[in-house]
Amino acid sequence: MKVIIMCGGKGTRLREETEFKPKPMVEIGGRPVLWHIMNIYARAGYKDFVLPLGYKGEVIKQYFYDYRMRNSDFTVDLATGDVRTHETGCCTDWRVTLSDTGQETLKGARIKRIAKHIDTDRFMVTYGDGVSDIDIAKLVEFHKKSGKIGTFTGVRMPSRFGAVQTDENGNILSWQEKPVLNEYINCGFFVFKREFLDYLDEEESCDLEKQPLERLAAEGQLSMYPHEGFWQCMDTLRDYQKLNAMWDKGDAPWARRWK
Repeated sequence: MKVIIMCGGKGTRLREETEFKPKPMVEIGGRPVLWHIMNIYARAGYKDFVLPLGYKGEVIKQYFYDYRMRNSDFTVDLATGDVRTHETGCCTDWRVTLSDTGQETLKGARIKRIAKHIDTDRFMVTYGDGVSDIDIAKLVEFHKKSGKIGTFTGVRMPSRFGAVQTDENGNILSWQEKPVLNEYINCGFFVFKREFLDYLDEEESCDLEKQPLERLAAEGQLSMYPHEGFWQCMDTLRDYQKLNAMWDKGDAPWARRWK
């Protein structure tokens, strides 16, 4: 099953890092967050990736073009110019397709524009800025059992603010600092049947979360896989600092199986 990781956005809320690189290339522990996301799938056996590129896509292309050199020992014969790579074993069985899909293109159109690279009955999609300890095998199993065209992963998020309950006289009944919300939010980690491609078009304005998913939900063809574990996006400088601090402390739930 192909894994599509959205890599085209501008990451304007993380401008401190994204002025010179696309957001998927912002690093956690010295590796791009994109690499961390790919490892989440790879450890579940899914190693065939398609990356729809947009803003500063050439940076991502160059990273993977130079990947073996960056991540392997190698010997250069200065007399002949021959280079022999000494494989380290990390990620050498990945297959990565990189496709320019436009600077201003929204996510739905990006997926439609790389449809020619999807040759399986189902495919997976996720965002290029979120890491999780999600069990991909259980997600896929849930999707297949649902019988729906599409499945997304839902997580409960803590409120940004504390919550207070009072009586009519203003007396405090309860105080909760940043309680976990009851509602689920979409954190990505989608699985789709191939027919979902018919819900998309190549116009720049086709956004995944708008008309395509709204239509799928209205038709009763969208299910939610509830994930009660760890998930964190890297949307702001504060998120970036939090994820790097977790990594530095050896407390990175998304990487515990392979770090």
